[in-house]
Amino acid sequence: MKIDISFSPAYAMANVHLDQGESAKGEAGAMMAMTPTVDIATSTQGGFMKGLKRSVLGGESFFMNTFTATGPGAEVIFAPALPGDIIHWELADKTVYLQSGSYLASSMGIDIDSKWGGAKTFFSKEGLFMLKCSGTGDLLVSSYGAIVPVDLAPGQTYVVDTGHMVGWDEGVSYDVQKVGSWKSTMLGGEGLVVRLTGPGRVYIPTRSPESFVAWLTPKLPTHRS
Repeated sequence: MKIDISFSPAYAMANVHLDQGESAKGEAGAMMAMTPTVDIATSTQGGFMKGLKRSVLGGESFFMNTFTATGPGAEVIFAPALPGDIIHWELADKTVYLQSGSYLASSMGIDIDSKWGGAKTFFSKEGLFMLKCSGTGDLLVSSYGAIVPVDLAPGQTYVVDTGHMVGWDEGVSYDVQKVGSWKSTMLGGEGLVVRLTGPGRVYIPTRSPESFVAWLTPKLPTHRS
């Protein structure tokens, strides 16, 4: 599998080149285009309960699509629903975690499941569950806005707004906290933050979908009878 990402960071798309007989899987609706030498099969990727868990708890689609090359020169182009970035995260017998909605596509060697985030995420805007991606292969991750990598040394900490998380290594620990006093948290516009502690890599987006929705909603026309 060869992956080319173009038009980053504003309108990124990922062109996945498959050898004959090779397969890749993607989020439902993520396929933008493909060659005729690619077959699509739709399934829950792990059974009904796993698909339901990933959909209801992890914020992803109940079904996933598998794309298999049936001839030479096979290509599949993946693109996210929102304008933004895509990163290619190569895993080697490794586990990483993604925020809801960040998974785009992956090779067949990556298992996608949801994970309980624990009570410490209870007040987070991003919810209680996240996606757990494990295995060896290629993982495509998307975001609204550009994606910025932050590498943390052992014991090094970094503070990120809860709406600006894309993914992080399994070795990175996290704790959701308020900003300053409760008055600052409720009235200062920053809300809750995630305190991350290394070692490991963290990916953060330069824009937050929640902030965009909050900005847009008051500007939408209201229905008047």
